Amino acid sequence: MVRSDRFEGHPGGPYLPALLLMFVGSGCAALIYEIVWFQLLRQVIGASAISLGILLSSYMGGLFLGSLAFPKYVSMRHHPLKAYAVLELGIGACGILMLAVLPLVRLIYVGVVGYGLAGILLRAFVCLLLLLPPTILMGATLPAIARYMETTRVGISRIGLLYTANICGAVAGCLLAGFYLLRVYDMLVATFFAAAINAVIAGVSLLIAAKGKQFEAPEGEVQTAAATGATNPWVYVVIGVSGFTALGAQVVWTRLISLLFGGTVYTFSIILAVFLIGLALGSGAGSLLAQRVRRPGAA
Repeated sequence: MVRSDRFEGHPGGPYLPALLLMFVGSGCAALIYEIVWFQLLRQVIGASAISLGILLSSYMGGLFLGSLAFPKYVSMRHHPLKAYAVLELGIGACGILMLAVLPLVRLIYVGVVGYGLAGILLRAFVCLLLLLPPTILMGATLPAIARYMETTRVGISRIGLLYTANICGAVAGCLLAGFYLLRVYDMLVATFFAAAINAVIAGVSLLIAAKGKQFEAPEGEVQTAAATGATNPWVYVVIGVSGFTALGAQVVWTRLISLLFGGTVYTFSIILAVFLIGLALGSGAGSLLAQRVRRPGAA
């Protein structure tokens, strides 16, 4: 088991407010990138519905792969906050790189398959692959911070609070990008603003890692509920179906609202903001209930 005293105090210790602010900033930057990428994809692919599908697929697929890969491929001997700082810097670098790389995909259909459906699908597939690296890094951020928290009921509850803070920041980033940065400035300014947020978060994370108690690597492997067979596999099925219906609903709602307000960045920003506000309220309530409920499966 991981020693529960490897960090000072209770989960998050005196740095919990800073961690919450870091996750607010991380969510804000992530959604600025998403809005910018949606604009880029519409220019590259030329079809709003396909662009949205590719964006959501790459975004959620990357989050899934990142959260799955981090515990397997990042050693427990690395300080979690230092790993988190590297992830944030990587996200910022990839975000800036996308400004130069994604527009080049428009050239594919000219020399390879020409116009029509084949060209659209090829460009969509290439864009999907290009967006995976930054979204994989985004998906690894929560597991990195989760290592900093104790696996107690209070610790898990505070991970829920971090997730809530992340979503609140995402709502702010969504509205900021859609209604200010892209309206007053352009995609270049919006991207560099998000990258600056990533850089600040990385600096704060390294500062906390330096000031906090020295990280001690666990002597053995972490024993999880899944490893001991204590987790019901149907939990994953239910969560998967929930995500499937939620993202399907988001695509349908975006399509419906675009018929009323047009397929603009404002429509996409409104849908994302409302969707994320609901997630924030739900995760906030869930994190509070996690400290009290005795039958989480039934809840």
